[in-house]
This record gives sequence, C-alpha cells and structure tokens, in this order.
Amino acid sequence: MLGKNAGGLYWMFRYIERAENIARLLEAGWHIALTRSNGGNGKGANEWRSILTTAGIDAAYHEKYAEYDSASVIDFLLRDRDNNSSVLCAIEAARTNARTVRTALSGEVWEAINQCWMTLKSTLARPVTERSLYDTLSSIRHGTSVVRGALHGTMLRNDIYAFSRLGTFIERADNTARILDVKYYVLLPSAAFVGTSIDNAQWEVILRSVSAERSYHWLNGGDVSPYSIAEFLILDKRMPRSLAFCYSKIGQYLALLEQDYGQRQDSQILSDRICMRLRSASVQSIFEDGLHEFLTEFIADTSLLANHIETDFRFYR
Repeated sequence: MLGKNAGGLYWMFRYIERAENIARLLEAGWHIALTRSNGGNGKGANEWRSILTTAGIDAAYHEKYAEYDSASVIDFLLRDRDNNSSVLCAIEAARTNARTVRTALSGEVWEAINQCWMTLKSTLARPVTERSLYDTLSSIRHGTSVVRGALHGTMLRNDIYAFSRLGTFIERADNTARILDVKYYVLLPSAAFVGTSIDNAQWEVILRSVSAERSYHWLNGGDVSPYSIAEFLILDKRMPRSLAFCYSKIGQYLALLEQDYGQRQDSQILSDRICMRLRSASVQSIFEDGLHEFLTEFIADTSLLANHIETDFRFYR
C-alpha cells in the first residue's frame, strides 16, 4: 500500500460521508427553521446562517451573498462550485479520488460511486427549490448508502478497507458533534425555551437527521429529553452515528493497521486518549461542564486526529 493510495481511499470515503452529512445537516436545519417559525418567529435568517456556521463555511458564503435566504443557502450547500464542501463538489472529489485508486477498489464500488456522481450531477444541474428539497436530500443519502453497501459487500477486510472506514468515521464523528452543537447552542431560540414543546420538537428533528429516531424510541419509549438524546448520540456505542461508536471503530481500524504494519503511530495514541475521555464521561458531567464546550473540544480533537492520520500515511508503504 502506497501512502498516496492510502490517502486516496481515506479521502474518497471522507468526501462521500461529507456529501451525506451536508444533506443531513441541511435537512435538520430546514426542519428546525420550520419548527421555530411555527413557534411564533417567522424569520429564518438566523437558522439558515447557523447551518453554514456549523458546516464551517459561513465566511465563504458571506463573501458571495449578503443575505441568508433559503434559496441561496440551499444552492450554496448543494451545488455551488465556489463552495468546496458543497454536495456536488464533495461527490466529484470522491469520484476523482476513486479514479486514482481504482485498482484497489472492487468493480462494484467503482460502479456505485460513478453512478452516484452521474445521478447527482444531473439532479443538481438546476437550482433546488424548497418544494423539491426533501426528494433531493433523499437521493443524496441513497446514492452514498449504495457506495458504502458496495464496500461492505465486496471488499476484503484489509488495509484498503481500514483506510476507507477511517475516512468515514472521522467525518461522521465530526458531523454528529456539529449537528448536536447547532441544535443546543445556536438554533435554540432562547434559554427560556429549554424543556418546552419547541425544544423537544427540535431534539426530535436532530434524531431524524441522523436516522436515529426509531432506534432511540425503541430504547427510551416516549421519554424525549435533551439529556437522554445527548447521551444516546454521544455515549451509546450501539448507535452507528454516536461519537462513542465512531471512535470505537476508529480505534479498531488503527489497531488493524498497527497489526498489519507492525508500528504504532501517533494517531493511534491520540485516538486512544479520545476514546478514554468518552468512556469516562457521563451525560451529567457533560451538561454540567457545558455541552457546547465539550463538543467544541471534541471537534478540535477530531480535526487534530485527522491531521495525524494524514501525516502517518507516509509510513504505510
């Protein structure tokens, strides 16, 4: 395995996950904006801006647009080529990386990413209206899911698979943390709304945005509270998009690489430290110390881990 191939696989699946995550974040923010509007505030600019802030692209958006209207934000997130994190750019970047490592991929994985790119290129050729937004977001999630399914069903569980999954779970952990942060610290209208029907409705939207609503209710029945939902999305290792689950998988695949290459890297040391922090945390301590502060530190640590993993690519040869 050459370092450039490791990087190509890692980034291919980071971009695939990013495209889906942008779609999920947009859907969450869109529904929360509707919920808040129903709560008596018809102004949506703050909600749309918070989506961009969470995605880390508010400054780039503001360079191009003066207002935070729904049409401009949707277009910027889904299909604007000036936004490198747009869904269209992410899918194109994933396909470009797939081409560079095509010999490392099964035919089914290549066909899946190529079909995903062609479908979304056609779907996003024109501006997406709010009326067609739901169907478009569903198409994005379906296309990326097919690529992951092809990976699971056809690839050897070797270093190629490990690099692919590392890209997926680094991106996913970052996204789940950002979605939680945008809910609790940015989109909540006021501290006075905590615990009200508006607050609970918004937490339900967060569950739907990470495909966790049904599994959450299987475990918790009708109990919907910020504490139980945050615990589920941060600490529950059974939930495939929780922070704890993502880091258990990151640790697993870094350990596989250590076994294959006979060398423990700095990225594994940092991953173990983050895993230990998650294992020792409780939802009570997280809220007492500040959910926003916890998530901010987690996002920074995940970014640092991603940098370490990329630096370590040179050892995989």
